[in-house]
Amino acid sequence: MIANPIEYQKGQEELRTLETPPTRLQETHPNGSKGFTKAGIRKMIARLHEELAIYEGSEESRQPESK
Repeated sequence: MIANPIEYQKGQEELRTLETPPTRLQETHPNGSKGFTKAGIRKMIARLHEELAIYEGSEESRQPESK
């Protein structure tokens, strides 16, 4: 779970890496290694999106509304 701005930044960087074209990912991680299958990558992306959204929601709730 993302708990601070540093972890949030790392999550965003990891998400950008995972969203790169699959051919570039396959060059650095051969098919099937460390969960880098198409389904594994989709699951990692979904998990990161969920964790980033939870963190963003908690940050918004902590900040006072400006009107």
